[in-house]
Amino acid sequence: MTSTYSHSSRWVGFSAALFFLLLTACTTPIHSTWKGTRPATDGAILYSGFIAEHPPFPESHASTLVETKEGVMASWFGGTHEKHPDVCIWTARFNGTEWSAPVRVADGIQSDGSTRHPCWNPVLYQPKQGPLLLFYKVGPSPSRWWGMMMTSDDHGKTWSKPRRLPEGQMGPVRNKPVTLSDGSLLCPSSTEEGGWRVQMERTADLGATWARSDSLNSLESFGAIQPTILQWPNGRTQILNRSRQHVITECWMKNGDWRQWTAMERTSLPNPNSGIDATVLKDGRGLLVFNDSESQRTPICVALSVDGKVWKNVLTLEDVKDGELSYPAVIQTSDQLVHISYTWKRKAVRYVILDPRKL
Repeated sequence: MTSTYSHSSRWVGFSAALFFLLLTACTTPIHSTWKGTRPATDGAILYSGFIAEHPPFPESHASTLVETKEGVMASWFGGTHEKHPDVCIWTARFNGTEWSAPVRVADGIQSDGSTRHPCWNPVLYQPKQGPLLLFYKVGPSPSRWWGMMMTSDDHGKTWSKPRRLPEGQMGPVRNKPVTLSDGSLLCPSSTEEGGWRVQMERTADLGATWARSDSLNSLESFGAIQPTILQWPNGRTQILNRSRQHVITECWMKNGDWRQWTAMERTSLPNPNSGIDATVLKDGRGLLVFNDSESQRTPICVALSVDGKVWKNVLTLEDVKDGELSYPAVIQTSDQLVHISYTWKRKAVRYVILDPRKL
């Protein structure tokens, strides 16, 4: 199914008085106590700032977000640079007033105590029942990494011992899982060994056992990875994927069977071979965060759709002349606000709060 796509993004400056009115109109603690941010420059953007202004490592990348009973939590990988053995998984928690300092929760030190590999692509997910889940990868490169997971019973304050996933299972490779009607988790996954392939993985017991679909793409047509899942109000499930073909690709679940999907097709949404993320809002609209470019990881934008077929670019979050704005994560919290994080020039993680009613 091919999507049609149009641009419509306005950028309106706030006066000090208008920003004050916006601030006082907010009703939840996250609005009135946010620190270290700059005023918004568009009506939908409530706040924009960094999770860590000066992280204790040179590079940050590939963030993930989750809402717990104690607020929003973020995780990402950070270290000297991507692929360096000192790259670890870090988290930060928002306590209603400010972000905590980054905390290292996982590294790639192996059981022999001397071998060390970089960590990659954390994914946080809070099931309706059960502990907070943290999935991530360890290995010298994406073609040779393996899946890992940890759990937390106290909303991310402490974590279990890391556990390696079964051979051949990656878990959610970049974007968050979704919960199926039977309570199992459907994880958007992919592999890069021997070509870029998308597959879906399912666990009915929070990561104890796993099943995996066949590859959803033909390597002759698309090199695709890092799917994101959209569960539409009409019961249909769609995935959107990063690809090497300068376009976001899509597949649709067939007959409600997580193992069966339509053939992968191109949408009209551009992709510069970079990560994307999406969610279906409580009002039924799909919201996608992506780079609106075929060749550059900037600008980073928000698009909306009511059916997954027609997407409209409604907001530019940020644009830069140098460096990248990439690898977004997006969730909608219980207060209906949309929270987005993304890599900012590899130096830090930008955090944005949107009011979707103004999109």
